[in-house]
Amino acid sequence: MSKLAGKVAVVTGASKGIGASIAEHLAAEGASVVVNYASSKAGADAVVKRIQDKGGKAVAVHADVSKPEQIKSLFAETKKAYGKVDVLVNNAGIYDFQPLDSITPEHFHKQFDLNVLGLLLTTQEAVKLIGPNGGSIINISSIVGQMPVGQASVYSATKAAVDAITVSLSQELGPKKIRVNSLNPGMVETEGLHTAGMVESDFRKTIESHTPLGRIAQPEDIARTAVFYASDDSGWITGQTLILAGGQRQ
Repeated sequence: MSKLAGKVAVVTGASKGIGASIAEHLAAEGASVVVNYASSKAGADAVVKRIQDKGGKAVAVHADVSKPEQIKSLFAETKKAYGKVDVLVNNAGIYDFQPLDSITPEHFHKQFDLNVLGLLLTTQEAVKLIGPNGGSIINISSIVGQMPVGQASVYSATKAAVDAITVSLSQELGPKKIRVNSLNPGMVETEGLHTAGMVESDFRKTIESHTPLGRIAQPEDIARTAVFYASDDSGWITGQTLILAGGQRQ
């Protein structure tokens, strides 16, 4: 039997990259998936089509999860489509590296409103639809939460906050049988990385030189671990932050 048969999963920021791969892998294991997107309807529809073409169940739902009223709409649509939530993957996020002298309140709030406050409010709404059998919340954090890098003070701070939230909520939600864990990827080859011109950069080469497995990640490397955390295979794991970076330590 598929590991996630009968489960409903909401994946935020799932129109491309890590989120899209997670949505597709969850569906392949039997979950009915809500593919959330903020701007790319075409991307989300393509993810839904790939899932459905393989016999899976998925719907695309628009919501900018940095906006509280749209978060409520996301879960109203989820309830309408599937009636419940078993798995939430808080994947939506933004990164913007800037040196100290370029940081502005707008730069700060843009990242914290989505990466931290949006994650909290999304979790708040999801918990209302998780039943008495509990569920799994998976926060997509980053290696920079534990190993900050230069010119990413605000972004690194948001991911350190996500790791702290993960531990705190695991304690708060444990009595409801809701597990909370975070996945902390290193560099992943996504559309965003290509757009930023970093795929063939010296920075990538430096990262790979510090990585025992000798490469950066592909989205499916993260997605396969998300399936584990979504499933009962990880039923005794909560409050953990797992670095997914091929052994990178600096």
